[in-house]
This record gives sequence, C-alpha cells and structure tokens, in this order.
Amino acid sequence: MLRVAAGAGAAGIAATALGGVIAPASAATTGRAPHAEPAGAADAEPLVLHVRDAAAGEIDVFRGLTQTRLHDRDLAARIVRASRSGR
Repeated sequence: MLRVAAGAGAAGIAATALGGVIAPASAATTGRAPHAEPAGAADAEPLVLHVRDAAAGEIDVFRGLTQTRLHDRDLAARIVRASRSGR
C-alpha cells in the first residue's frame, strides 16, 4: 500500500512538472468528454496522474470527479523519468 501511495505522490509531482503536456486528442474518457475550460479553471482542482502501465503507455488522469485514460508511451516514459529524478 505504501508503494502505491508513493507512486501516486510521484505522479502528482510529475503532473505538476509536465503541466500542459496532456493532449485531449489522445484521450479515451471515462467520465465527461474533454472540453475547453476558461483560463484559470484548470488550476482550481488538483490534477493527479497514475501511470498504470508505462510499457503500454497507459496513464489515468484524475481531476475532480473525472477520470481520463491516455495511451501515450512517450508521455508515460517521461513521467516515470521525472518521478525518479525528483523533478
């Protein structure tokens, strides 16, 4: 359980470091559909990334009550690298 919590914390740090990198075009949404938000609205709620499977590029993005699953191997690898380097 601690490993999961540590991974979630590192993913949160990576989300902050990689803010603005996520492209809705590559997203498969399991909540409401991605949409344009007014400037500043994205900062109102915490954003958490969970790399489910780095090799497959599966990333879950959580914001508020929504979850979006991305499939992007390059982004998953960058998040894992960022979490290891402490950035």
